[in-house]
Amino acid sequence: MTSSFLSFASVHPAIILIDIVETRGSTPREAGTFMLVAENATWGTIGGGQLEFMAIRNARDLLRGSGRATLEIPLGPEIGQCCGGRAELRFRRVTDDLMKELKERQAEEAAGMPEVYIFGAGHVGHGLAAALAPLPLLVTVVETRKQELANLPPETKTRLTPIPEALLKEIPAGSAVVILTHDHALDFLIAREALSRTDLAYIGMIGSATKRATFASWLSREGGERNFLDRLTLPIGGLAVRDKRPEVIAAMTAAEILTALSAYRQKSLS
Repeated sequence: MTSSFLSFASVHPAIILIDIVETRGSTPREAGTFMLVAENATWGTIGGGQLEFMAIRNARDLLRGSGRATLEIPLGPEIGQCCGGRAELRFRRVTDDLMKELKERQAEEAAGMPEVYIFGAGHVGHGLAAALAPLPLLVTVVETRKQELANLPPETKTRLTPIPEALLKEIPAGSAVVILTHDHALDFLIAREALSRTDLAYIGMIGSATKRATFASWLSREGGERNFLDRLTLPIGGLAVRDKRPEVIAAMTAAEILTALSAYRQKSLS
């Protein structure tokens, strides 16, 4: 996310920052959301529709020497939207000082993002990293094989280690763990370490009903607690879409992870 924002700024010297500074009622995005507008390109979104169209038009007017510094837009029939609320927008030309402020804001947001650890960079691992890259998440791919860590999204962090299960002690509370290695025995070792913790938002493993039964038997022999399996999602991605292409499994798993992270966050706040 940050890299695309910086890339946009690096190729467009004249930019207007649009901030949603206040909302009332139902709106497509919340206060604090922002987007960038150049003469022939945009980055980000404040919600789309007529709201965004009007905001972009005003931003480009500002670039040409006219336009307004603020707009309050009613999101009703008068502009062809049905949200029913109101959004107050602020428009500022991006200067060096404002760019520094944006970088600091992005760093603060990134520090509060949930983390996802993908163990294994095979086809599904790469697909999942790609599916998660645009989302407000910090993604790390863990591998024992260096060559498999190539061609991941630029936002994705990587860890090369011969003992991936040892990393489970370092993972922050509230994170999601997805186990997709090339070796079932390694999957089981990682899963056991993950399930020994009770503060992770999501623990998922690729596989089938047979693999789940095999893991349950192995876990019992290894002294794992019976309720461990209650916290394991296996297979990942659910059963609603019976399509085993890596990209489809990745898309379904991404939705599953987002749901689990949201539930964990709500539980933590209650």
